[in-house]
Amino acid sequence: MSIYPVILCGGSGTRLWPMSRGGYPKQYLKFDGGHTLVQQTVLRLRNAGDVAAPIIITNEEQRFLVAEQLRSISVKPSSIVLEPVGRNTAPAVAVAALLARQATPDALLLVLPSDHVILNDEVFGKLAAIAAGIAKDNYLVTFGIEPTEPHTGYGYIRTGEALLVEDGAYRVERFVEKPDAATAGRFLEEGGYCWNSGMFMLKASAFLDELRRHEPEILHQAELALAAGKRDVDFLRLDVEAFSACPNVSIDYAVMEKTDRAAVVTAAGLGWNDIGSWTALAELAKADANGNALFGDVLTEDVSNSYVRAEHRMVAAVGVKDLVIVETADAILVAHRNKAQDVKKIVEQLNRSGRHESVTHRKVFRPWGSYEGIDQGERFQVKRIVVNPGSALSLQMHHHRAEHWIVVCGTAKVYNGDQVLLLSENQSTYIPLGATHRLENPGKIPLELIEVQSGSYLGEDDIVRFEDQYSRMP
Repeated sequence: MSIYPVILCGGSGTRLWPMSRGGYPKQYLKFDGGHTLVQQTVLRLRNAGDVAAPIIITNEEQRFLVAEQLRSISVKPSSIVLEPVGRNTAPAVAVAALLARQATPDALLLVLPSDHVILNDEVFGKLAAIAAGIAKDNYLVTFGIEPTEPHTGYGYIRTGEALLVEDGAYRVERFVEKPDAATAGRFLEEGGYCWNSGMFMLKASAFLDELRRHEPEILHQAELALAAGKRDVDFLRLDVEAFSACPNVSIDYAVMEKTDRAAVVTAAGLGWNDIGSWTALAELAKADANGNALFGDVLTEDVSNSYVRAEHRMVAAVGVKDLVIVETADAILVAHRNKAQDVKKIVEQLNRSGRHESVTHRKVFRPWGSYEGIDQGERFQVKRIVVNPGSALSLQMHHHRAEHWIVVCGTAKVYNGDQVLLLSENQSTYIPLGATHRLENPGKIPLELIEVQSGSYLGEDDIVRFEDQYSRMP
């Protein structure tokens, strides 16, 4: 019986601002210098037995991010499903179950968030095998984490009748909302409780049957959204109207808390963390003798129990303790470790004021590469542009700006009005206002160039596209 991994990639990760942002959330970031969180999640599947190519659930804005990150680790998903609007986990898993059942009638779904850390992949593989064995008997299995502290940030599961005592598998007696500190302490003392990880093993047909019993409207709209969906290059776009009509409900509320077939497999030593705050990430990091976790170009004097991360510049800290300090190219966060979860309130302020720092970094990724702002002033803007080998920007024009392109590295093929130019290092060209143009990289190495824009309006929305190989036409 094949296991179909379902990777949920739609989150925004606002609690890890300023690194995680709406347009580039935490699942696409490297916190340990190796792979990103979504890459770690996909690579971990090698320990989960007989698994099919993953089904990725994401959104329009993040589609090229996840596609590129999977390509870079040589993983080809079976589908990248694009949700037109966020509707929580129940509709997403419903669509995945319908897709998997089309391929294999008795398919199992291994549902995984894309932004969790698991330190012990071997334990994860054993847990997945136990869960798969139970799910074959039509149990809807959630993964429980044995609690190590009275944590108030997680939901809890009360275990019931044992299914496999030696393997830590039980029926679910009940789900418990995030408790206060006193209640969480009591759970720890009593035993028989575990944290709800948000990971699941489900037979597709069993899940759809339970959804039909308890939330039939979700299933109905998911079926319509999939039936009316359209393939677009590597992506499956769900129908906007049908999917938007889905109730906005989590899989826990829609099914797991209502079914009499809920089961849980519990794990100790998994090394699981949903890194819901900078404090959680700091707890995973290796600390020095003073309790500090330092990343990048960091200097400290009389600093203790702090997490300091420098991404672009040298950061110096003197005479402080219990802080989180995170530096990026365009923002710096300073927070007390006990208040790190309130970073989301800063993001809310940014959103209310319309500032871009909650959504984009100074470096912005595109399907063809990236661009990064270097300098700007009245009527001018300077960017560093990188175009991947074989990639091309859209054929476009601008109403309000002209552009100068200077090649720094690689080869540029430039369509400028009726001209076609081939430019190499230290060569340049000028794109007049209103001229139809396109930039391509025909070479084998990344093309790097400096773009100088000048004009009365320099916003990214001053682009009229005529052709685009990434289907970004209006």
